[in-house]
Amino acid sequence: MKTNSDTNHKMVVGIAGGTGSGKTTLSDLILQRMGHENIACLAHDAYYRDQKHLSVEERAQANYDHPDSLETDLMVYHIKQLLLGEAIEMPVYDFSTHSRKKETVHVASKPVILVEGILIFVEKELRDLFDMKIFVDTDADIRLIRRLLRDIQERGRTLQSVVDQYLRTVRPMHLEFVDASKRYADIIVPEGGFNVVALDMVIARLQSLLQGHMPPNGQ
Repeated sequence: MKTNSDTNHKMVVGIAGGTGSGKTTLSDLILQRMGHENIACLAHDAYYRDQKHLSVEERAQANYDHPDSLETDLMVYHIKQLLLGEAIEMPVYDFSTHSRKKETVHVASKPVILVEGILIFVEKELRDLFDMKIFVDTDADIRLIRRLLRDIQERGRTLQSVVDQYLRTVRPMHLEFVDASKRYADIIVPEGGFNVVALDMVIARLQSLLQGHMPPNGQ
């Protein structure tokens, strides 16, 4: 595992958890509390592989909950560039068409690199970049309701398509990969950003690390 001295006192924080667990809510609250000037945010969702070469029917049937559906190698490269102080161009993914857009998001290097996604603890090369690994643990029924609302309201999906995908790939992949990756977490946060006590503890830890009061992982 890298140390702060290796990367000019920058640190990488990973927030994982199942779909609809509250990862993004937790990430947004950390960003609000610590300030945009201190945190660069990367979403693993942005690194889905482009499916333009597939038909509309094939895109709809693809398994987007398997690690192979994501271009994790590119995310690893981007994190390493940020650790070196270089800016990166993060991809933009269109979930309504299952394709990558032409435009990108410019992300400047910051003291904290916050990485969020359901599968970020699965790949060892990515996992080893994290100084702090947080897993957001939320009951399956709550996660399903949140996913239904998000995909219908934000991604133009139908109720039936969301349910079909959940049963076909989301649930089995969660059991095989996401839930299994929980064992790598340093901190498990029930209910994500709605857990005020856990949020305060994470913020205090991050602030302490940034101020140089202690090295990562107590080393």
